[in-house]
Amino acid sequence: MNRKLRMGMVGGGKDAFIGAIHRHAAFMDGKIELVCGVFSVDPQTSLESGQEYFLPANRVYTSYRDMFENESKLPDEQRMDFVSIVTPNHVHFEPAKLALENGFHVVIEKPLSFNMEEALELRKIVQSSGKILALTHTYTGYPMVKEAKHFVESGKLGKVRKIYVEYPQGWLATPLEQTGNKQAAWRTDPEQSGMGGCVGDIGTHAANLAEYVTGLKVTKICAHVNIKVENRLLDDDCAAMLEFENGATGVLMATQIAAGEENNLKLRVYGEKAGLEWLQTEPNTLLFKPIDGPAQVVRAGTGYLSNAANAYIRTPAGHPEGYIEAFANIYRAFTSAVYDDKKGSLKPLEQYDFPGVDDGVRGMAFVKTMIESGKSDQKWLNLEI
Repeated sequence: MNRKLRMGMVGGGKDAFIGAIHRHAAFMDGKIELVCGVFSVDPQTSLESGQEYFLPANRVYTSYRDMFENESKLPDEQRMDFVSIVTPNHVHFEPAKLALENGFHVVIEKPLSFNMEEALELRKIVQSSGKILALTHTYTGYPMVKEAKHFVESGKLGKVRKIYVEYPQGWLATPLEQTGNKQAAWRTDPEQSGMGGCVGDIGTHAANLAEYVTGLKVTKICAHVNIKVENRLLDDDCAAMLEFENGATGVLMATQIAAGEENNLKLRVYGEKAGLEWLQTEPNTLLFKPIDGPAQVVRAGTGYLSNAANAYIRTPAGHPEGYIEAFANIYRAFTSAVYDDKKGSLKPLEQYDFPGVDDGVRGMAFVKTMIESGKSDQKWLNLEI
């Protein structure tokens, strides 16, 4: 297929943070163009945003229901190929459902849905529709995270025994939601965010990163979930002991009240023969620590990396890549799958290496189990789907 993929958007208006990130990421490889969208719940903001994005007036909508209905009626050479959904959590399920049912592929912000029931229903719709859904668990897009996964898969660590993952932020250390900050307001509102605050916002990222790199699923959780800022309605701090399917144990910490921290995501994995460490603030570096030799510094852009990492590196060694490029790598893998689907040569989705609907269902199960464990006197609960 000798053309760009045509993208629509739900959310992502002119003043939205994550929508701009998605557009930058989607356009980075030159294979995607924005052709339509409904960019805000406010009709005027949606129209003004469409103008800023240089879209024709008839492709800027004020309702995602109207967008899917109208786009599905357009001829093949005009209609969008997929939609990117970049709204608060409570507006994930319905637009994703309608997009899939109208024949469009989907990229969606995490978490997958507002609650577990929606996640399970959405997975059924994905399976019955035959369409592709990508979930933007951003951190799996970093090349050195993919190299870490390769190290585990190739046996360099031996059997994994211990996993530590932590995600401290400090931006909600004060009641920012009471100052008119829109990002803080919806993330701390149970009606928009769901049952988890910090757990759903960044705890899911930490859990997904641990599972992605090790290839191991969390089976049991013992959690402590807190609200530290007075009068806040959702958790802003959590920690958990984890048990994985091979018997490995782990510790997860996620907090948004660590004053002075930015996005200090860190993963450490220890096996029988070696350990590894990756830190998002130094994303082009992976530390490998064999038990019988000195620690090794593994760097992005170098000739000795695996194909899994090299396929997603965009610059030579010493030129930093980061957050937007990680997003772009998810779009790159998703785009490859959509192109193959249109050619009738789609491979099993796991071969494209991007998070999908199953990761989203696990994320919602993680949130549900964390919250339930935090409230329970029993504490240790099975993570069940």
